[in-house]
Amino acid sequence: MKTVLIGVGQAGGKVTAALREFDRDMGFDAIRGALAVNTAKADLKPLSTDTVLIGQDRVNGHGVGGDNELGAEVMEADAGEVMSALDGRITAEAEAIFVVAGLGGGTGSGGAPVLARELNRVYEIPVYALGILPGADEGAMYQVNAGRSLKTLAREADAVLLIDNDAWRSSGESMEEGFQAINEAIAQRVGLLMASGEAVEGVGESVVDTSEIINTLRAGGIASLGYGSAQAADDTDDNVNVVTSVTRNALLTGASLPDATAAETGLVVLAGRAENISRKGVERARSWIEDETGSMRVRGGDFPLDSDRIAALVLLGGVERSSRVEAFMDRAKEAKEQEEREDPAEMFQAEELDDLI
Repeated sequence: MKTVLIGVGQAGGKVTAALREFDRDMGFDAIRGALAVNTAKADLKPLSTDTVLIGQDRVNGHGVGGDNELGAEVMEADAGEVMSALDGRITAEAEAIFVVAGLGGGTGSGGAPVLARELNRVYEIPVYALGILPGADEGAMYQVNAGRSLKTLAREADAVLLIDNDAWRSSGESMEEGFQAINEAIAQRVGLLMASGEAVEGVGESVVDTSEIINTLRAGGIASLGYGSAQAADDTDDNVNVVTSVTRNALLTGASLPDATAAETGLVVLAGRAENISRKGVERARSWIEDETGSMRVRGGDFPLDSDRIAALVLLGGVERSSRVEAFMDRAKEAKEQEEREDPAEMFQAEELDDLI
């Protein structure tokens, strides 16, 4: 999938830079352009991508201080500047745009939905969001921001690939170590998904292409991505079990939204040397995903890659009804009530959640 990335806010910029670096290191060339946008000048300086500083007349390069309403206002005012910076980056070869943002901070949570809406107005290719939920221990403001942002982003983007910070963070890590590990995990897993069908070593029996990713995300709403890998067996027949095992791990223990198994659509991608990817294993994996998700629209395919391991990517579309999403929305509601910044009944009505899902 030939993709252009736009990172919004601190987390969005870091993940965008990590994704581009992974893509370059692997030689995939799936990411055809990248831009980081922020209201805080200091957060843009260390990034390896091109950058745009917005809101200078409002916050003078010092950020919005977690105020996502201000973040939205700044993006509304300076969207033209961001769009101008994208001239020449989003070319006819681009097949999708990803707006990348941490949903807990002010600039990312407020600005990402505004930018997604503007991009959808201008471009005909799909505009997706890669949204990162704050961890449960990150404070009430971050939960409230993410609750607001997620609902708006799901409406403005064609789909939101959602990543729970707690899903890919190991116990015992400091917050800084945890964020770094999460960024690396996102870069590897999302980077492999974007590269599917773009740069392949050898010829698989059924190579995944961009249309299958787009069709899986066509359900809209919220999507999740799972990953699992294992050493390939020497005997090709033994790789039937390896393929099914890594697929199970991807969905049950390696998902960006743990416990999000009820889905409208699905795609399982098996990466590795073509001779190691068992067609029987792929079909078994696809059938198992159908049973687990309750979806009859599950695709399966290969991503030939020069590696002695076999990796599985499981992309699920339409996972809004998952217990993980519902638990997060409940957490955001509780945080809102504790802060008493406004009537929580207006912000988190049950019918509003129903509108999302």
